Order: sequence, then structure tokens, then C-alpha cells
Amino acid sequence: MAKKQKKQTGGTPATVALTAAGVTYTVHSYDHDPASASYGEEAAEALGVSPDRVFKTLVADVDGELTVAVVPVAGQLDLKALASAVGGKRATMADPNLAERTTGYVRGGISPLGQRKRLRTVLDASASTHETICVSAGRRGLEVELTPTALTTLTAAVLAPIGRG
Repeated sequence: MAKKQKKQTGGTPATVALTAAGVTYTVHSYDHDPASASYGEEAAEALGVSPDRVFKTLVADVDGELTVAVVPVAGQLDLKALASAVGGKRATMADPNLAERTTGYVRGGISPLGQRKRLRTVLDASASTHETICVSAGRRGLEVELTPTALTTLTAAVLAPIGRG
């Protein structure tokens, strides 16, 4: 993995947060195709990275509280498992417009890092099987690669099996 990127003007809130925390990370960019059916699978293919190492950021409502779920793009979010991971009873996907307003990011570019309002976060346990993973850097066509430990630390995430194949 490359050394920490220098602070860049015009960075996203996610890359600014990573730089401020002194975390080692690599930014990967690609040309986003607006016609792509899946932002995450498009990212994996464009970067030449296995889809089980590229994670999507989803916002759910667990018992009335917005919660971030970070799961591999190759699978889906198990809403029951997410609710259980945070001690909740019921989870549903959050209203997309509310997710955008709360995080400060647009759909397809929501990052678990540098959100406008810090939300509780759950990272799928499969992340710990990889040396590094990729998550959105806060813009469609921009991914950040970092260790699962760094992501867990910076987001105060709970590690739990919330994804399903």
C-alpha cells in the first residue's frame, strides 16, 4: 500500500478526516458511468479489486436511529443482523434523501468517513479477513483503500456479521 497521501486542496470530507487522523490510505479514482447498475460492482471492476474487498456504505433506520452499515458489494445487508448488532429490534433502509442530508454525501458516494453527522457504524465482520479494504471516499468514482482496523477505529464501528452472500 502506498504511503499516506499529502493533504490536497479540494479533498473530500473523508480524505480530509483520514489525513487529519494520520491514517495511511490510498485513493483510487475511476471514471464513473452514470448508467452503471451497481456503484460498488462498478468500482471493483474499474479498480481490478475483488468485490469482497470493496465495501458499500448503506444507511439504515434502526428503531428510529440512523445507522451506517458497511458491507461487501458482492453481497447484501442483512437488516435483522444489523439491528441485532446494535441492540435494536427492527431495521429498515433509511429514506435516501434523509441519508444524503444527514451524511453530507450523495447516493453512490456515501462514505463511512467524514460524515456531516457522525452516525453509529457497523462494519461487516468479513472485513477483518482482508489486509485492506476499499470504501467510498465521498464521491462517485473515488474510493479509499485502508485497513479494516483503521476504518473501525475512525468510525468507532462495531464489527459484526451483517452481510449475506
